[in-house]
Order: sequence, then C-alpha cells, then structure tokens
Amino acid sequence: MSKKVVVIGSGFSGLSAACFLAKQGYDVTVLEKNDSIGGRARKFSAEGFTFDMGPSWYWMPEVFENFFEAFGKKVSDYYELVRLDPSYKIYFSESDIMDVPAKQQDLYDMFEKYEEGSSKKLDTFLNEAAYKYKVGMEEFVYKPGHNLMEFADTRVLSSLFKLQMFSSISKTIRGNFKNDKLRQLLEFPVLFLGATPQNTPALYSLMNYADMKLGTWYPKGGMHKIIEGFASLARELGVKIELNEKVEEIIIPNGQAKQVRTTNNVFECEVLVGGADYHHIEQQLLTKEHRMYSADYWDKRVMAPSSLLFYLGVNKRLKNLDHHNLFFDADFEKHAEEIYTNPTWPSDPLFYACVPSLTDDTVAPEGMENLFVLIPLAPNIEDTEENREKYYHIVMDRLEKNTGQSIKDAVIYKRSFAHRDFKQDYNSFKGNAYGLANTLLQTAFLKPKMRSKKVPNLFYTGQLTTPGPGVPPSIISGEVVAKEVAKYFK
Repeated sequence: MSKKVVVIGSGFSGLSAACFLAKQGYDVTVLEKNDSIGGRARKFSAEGFTFDMGPSWYWMPEVFENFFEAFGKKVSDYYELVRLDPSYKIYFSESDIMDVPAKQQDLYDMFEKYEEGSSKKLDTFLNEAAYKYKVGMEEFVYKPGHNLMEFADTRVLSSLFKLQMFSSISKTIRGNFKNDKLRQLLEFPVLFLGATPQNTPALYSLMNYADMKLGTWYPKGGMHKIIEGFASLARELGVKIELNEKVEEIIIPNGQAKQVRTTNNVFECEVLVGGADYHHIEQQLLTKEHRMYSADYWDKRVMAPSSLLFYLGVNKRLKNLDHHNLFFDADFEKHAEEIYTNPTWPSDPLFYACVPSLTDDTVAPEGMENLFVLIPLAPNIEDTEENREKYYHIVMDRLEKNTGQSIKDAVIYKRSFAHRDFKQDYNSFKGNAYGLANTLLQTAFLKPKMRSKKVPNLFYTGQLTTPGPGVPPSIISGEVVAKEVAKYFK
C-alpha cells in the first residue's frame, strides 16, 4: 500500500511537490484553505472580467517546460504561450517613454539611443548574467540548502568570484552604465527581491538575463492557466485536491506528524509537506516543542515587499499602454528606501499596470479592458481603507496624466487587495506578497530549512525556503522537496 503524503497549500510549490510525489508512487492529498486552487496565483471573475490575483510576469520559460517534460508532457498540452514584444513599457514621464523590445538588436539599438557605447557594455553584462543564470540554475537552485557542505564543490567554489556573490548589483550596473534610465531599467527586476539594489548581490543580474534574453511571455487565458495545467496533471497522477480545508492542527504523537486536522476532517499522513506560509505552519500549527525557530528569529527575517493591488474593469479600450507597464515617474531610490530601509507608506510611489486584455480577448468583455495595478509596499505597515483609497487616486491620476486619457470615470468594477488580505487569504507573514528577501544572509543554506529538525517527517516548500521567491523558484522548490521526501523513506 502506497504511503500517504499530505501537502498543505495548492500554490505552485504545493502542486509541483504533489505531482513529483505522486509520480514516485505516493498517495498524495493536497489541502487548500480557500475555495479555489492556486494560492497567490488564484483567479476570480466579476462582471465579465477574469482577473489573475497574483503573478502576472512569465519569465524563465524553460522552468515550466522542464516541469511538464518530467511527466512526458509539454507546455502546449495545457496552455498557449505567446511572447510579448515590446516586453514592457516604462514611463519616466508623459513625454519620456521607453518601450523595451524583445529582439536583441533592437534592444542594443535602444541602449545606444540613451547612452553611446552602452550596447557593447550591455552585451558583456548579459554574457556575465548568462553565466550566473547557468551556474545558478544548474548548481544552486536544486540544492535543498541543508548546510554549507552542499556548496563545497570545486565547480561551485571556483565560480563564486565570477558569480559576484559579495558585491552589489547596483555597483555592477552603475559601474557600467551612466544613464539613469538605463540603470533603472536594469535595477527594476530586483525591486521585488527584498532589498535595495545596493544591498542585493550582483549574482541577481541573472534576472536581467531572464528578462532580456529569455523574454517575457503570456499564457493565453491568464496566468491561472498554468495552475489549471498543474492541477490537471496532478489529478491525472492520482492526486486528490481538497478545497475549503483550513488546517487547524498538526497532530504529532511520538515526534512524527501523523494527522492533519482541518475545520471539516482529519487526514492521516506518513509525511507532511507544508506548501502554505512557513511561518504560519511552524508558529501557529505546531506546539512550541516542535518548532525549529523562535518568534524572535522570524521577526528578524528580512521580508520581500507586500503590495497594494487594484483589480479594475474599464468600460472602454485604453490607449498608450502595453501588456506590462512600469511607472518610474517618481524617485526610484526614495520609494525603495520607503520599502526596505524606513518602512512606511510611500510619499510618491512607483507602480505597475498590467492590461492583459490587450493580448487576450477572453479576460474582458468586448470593447472593455482588464486593468491590474500594483504598488509595491513595505510589509507589516498599517493597511486601512483610507490609505487604499488615497493611493488609488494617486496612481490613477498619474496613470491618466502619463497616458493622456481619462480612466477613473470608465471604471465599472473595482476591488483592492493588500496586507490584511494577504494575511487573511494566505496566512502571509507580515502580509508579505513575495516571501523572504533574497539578501546575502538569506541565500541558499541560510534560509529557513526545507526539512524540520524537530519533526523528521515534516518538510517545507515555497517562497520562504529554498530556493526563494517567485513562480519559477516555487516550482523548483516543489521538485526539490519531493526528492527530499524520497530520501526520507529510503
């Protein structure tokens, strides 16, 4: 009889782990507290609009390809993928707009327009980033991060200098490029990694390689199509997915997790995988003697940002916008400081607007637009309706000014989502949106451990453990934890 594994949470890491565990022959049940699958990658529909609730950027396409190939499948078996060109648009002001092209030569030409000689520097920068990406993906992200000795490999040690683990990405970028707009373009991908560019290792220029070389993509039907594909594969492999099963207690007789009690049922298990918020599982569902970390340890963790999100249905077509749009018409460094250094509601926020209906006519009624607006914020700051409404008007006024059109008076559907919703819906620690910050002291084996030292058959996966935040790392985290479970049973 196959061994029973319970996975808490149906986000990317939970479903990835469930698929790999089922492939190994385990009897897998996924428990989801909400009434729909996907965790932060849920969707909802209202008044003819379909909104992705969380992730909207599709980077590192080979991670998704590799996942499905592990089961003899292809991405195209589950959704249609299109590459966006331009990849995205950046507004520095209403008259200063950068369209970031997908084609390499066009990208080099654009850099030359802003700074003479910068295309050669970009080529060198991206070649170095390609090396970091290759080493990072082959040598680092698939390690469980139990201890330092995993990285005591001659190939890894010899590459540490070239990976620039101990210098900042800001120093690397600013040493190569003088134009402020090019600097902001290259620094933007790390804004969500949980530290200012000055405090983020230069290793993470691998994100620029993912952006500019591998491209920005979109799954037709929305990002939730990926979740639907994962869930379809999981069920095909025999995984049971139970909705509306909020976990209330993990029952641990004799030091082993044996049962999971939800609001409705009790589930037996021989192994438990926590794909929900690590802090919540450890601090709320385990008794004190079974916790690896103290409340003080968690409080000292550096968290990636939270977000204020607006899901908007607009009753007309919008102009002067692309699928992805970044609004850098405010002080980049000031906003970063107000997220990471002196946490507060920003004085003049940068923000992001996504209009998937420009690419996909299934996510909005005919002649209308699906508009998703995101403001990155410090975690654990006060979240009130008054602040949400204040910042709605701030960013919408700037959106209208920069794009030269009225939008607010055309909004026929509006929903906001911020810190207290992240806590309520996902038990998110401090209301964070992206997980644990990728600082040097929270990298690899310095992250919260994937396997509990107090409860040997309890494992963790997702954005608060190895390899870190983001959709591709979460998918990889599920695969890595499945391998660790296999080692446990052997």
